[in-house]
Formats: sequence, structure tokens, C-alpha cells
Amino acid sequence: MTSGSTPLVVSVPTERLATDIRPLPDGVEVVIWPMDGPAPQNRFDMVVPPYMSMKSVLDHLAGIEVGLVQSQSIGYEGVADLLPAGMRFANASSVHETSTAELAVGLAIAAQRGIDRFARTQAHGRWEPFVAPSLADRRVMLLGYGGVGKAIAARLAGFEVEIVPVASRARNEDGLRVHDVDDLPDLLPTTDIVITSLPGGASTHHIIDDAFLTALPDDALVVNVGRGPLIDTDALVDHITRGRIRAALDVTDPEPLPTGHPLWTLPGVLIVPHVGGASTAMTPRISRLVRTQIERLVAGEEPLNVVFGG
Repeated sequence: MTSGSTPLVVSVPTERLATDIRPLPDGVEVVIWPMDGPAPQNRFDMVVPPYMSMKSVLDHLAGIEVGLVQSQSIGYEGVADLLPAGMRFANASSVHETSTAELAVGLAIAAQRGIDRFARTQAHGRWEPFVAPSLADRRVMLLGYGGVGKAIAARLAGFEVEIVPVASRARNEDGLRVHDVDDLPDLLPTTDIVITSLPGGASTHHIIDDAFLTALPDDALVVNVGRGPLIDTDALVDHITRGRIRAALDVTDPEPLPTGHPLWTLPGVLIVPHVGGASTAMTPRISRLVRTQIERLVAGEEPLNVVFGG
């Protein structure tokens, strides 16, 4: 945008975000639009939908001119089917990696050292020590080696584990041998912990199925901070019921996990309610990303993180 041109108009869903992204370049107009009703005007250079309810409100973009839809989430499976054709969409890469990696490592430590078990005994005032499996000396497979997977690897580096990254493409990166998924049959029998941060979609649906779980050794731990449908829930329940596998899950399929589902009460399962990105680290990072996108649009530069459209 050059001086004297039409103002660059950006909508954000909350007053908080509007405040946090300031100061902004001259000539930028910020509109508060939570997308809970029709658009307040017929043109936006950028729209930032609400965080947790984005998919349910994208229909409000129909019939208006939008230069860029800037998500507050990393995942975007199914979004292309909900957006008007051709609309440009960017995800929130750089925003959630820190928080999600923290939770992934926290879940692994909690499950390995039985912290969830100690929390239950504390609630009943019981002192019940036991010898738990360590995180140290485990072989940890990172199923997914994008931004979140790399952030998990960085946080595991000091825990004396062997890190085995697996991605869609084999390569050497960050001093590690990254395997491709074709290597899984050879890797799984010697893997103690699997941490998956893969995105959802047809290519990753039920990648952790009965055959995958069967190949793991007894008492292996599966940690999922990606998407619920990465795991065949029925197969997981079967293996946990038989005492073969343990699980620590930030995401489930179905989600939310319904009352009475066996995963709630099976021993060896730790569940948190899809809170990978829900920490105070999100606020400064989403503000920084939105501000950067605005600055790039003002300067006539391409926005970051565009995953489709345009």
C-alpha cells in the first residue's frame, strides 16, 4: 500500500488482539469483528477469525472481498472446503509450536513417571510411592518433524533420550537422520515412546492403527498432540485394555471425548482437553504474527504462511 491510497482494513475478533497488535503503520484501519454475524463491511484486506470456533464462522465470509484470511491455528484440514473459492488462507505457523512442544514433553514425563497416578492418590490423602519408568534412556519417535516436531526435539535434547524423527520424506536435518514412513515397520519394535504432531487429513488418517500399535513393544507410550483421527481409537482402546500400550492424549477422536467413553477410565491413559496451544505463550506470538502480516501487506510484500488460495 502506498501513501495516500485506500486504508488497509483488517478485522480481528477481539478488543484484546486489536490492542496487542499496536502500534501499526499509518493508514491501517482495525475493525473488531468476532464473526458471530454478518460482516460489518464488504471488503477487508485481512480477516483474523476467532481462535477455537473458526470453522463454524467461515460462512460469514461469503459475498465479501477478503485479501487474506489469517488463522490463529496451525492446522487447516477441511478449511479449503469452507472458504469461498480462491480466498487466500494463512495458518499460524510460529504461534503454537512452543506451547504444544511443552505439553508434549510434559505429557511424556507425566505418563512415564506416573504423575497422574500420584495426583489421584493425593486427592485421597494416600502416600503410595512406586518405581516408574524413566524418560531418560528411552527411544522416542517423533512422528512428524515440522515446526512442532522440531520444537519437541529441541526440548527433549537435554533428557538423555534417543530421538528418532519420522516424516513424509527422508532426509538429514538438525544433525538427525529423519526417516520416512516406509521405515516404520523397522523402527516401531524398538520404540519406547511415540510422540505424534502430524496434521490431520486423508494422508494421516489412522496412521496409528492396529498394525502400528501391534508393532510397538509392550508398555510403549503413545503421545498425541496432533489431531485425534491420527489414531484408530478402537484399536487404541483394545491395546490399552489388554495392557499392551499406554497413551497420553491432548486430542481424541471423537472430540470432545464423550462421557462414559472407555478412554476416560482405562488405566495407563492420561487425557487433557486439546490445550496444546492454550498457554500464555500464544498471546504475544499471535500478536506478533498478525502485526507482521499487516506490515508486509502495507509494504506490498507477500504474507507469510500462505497454505492455499490466492
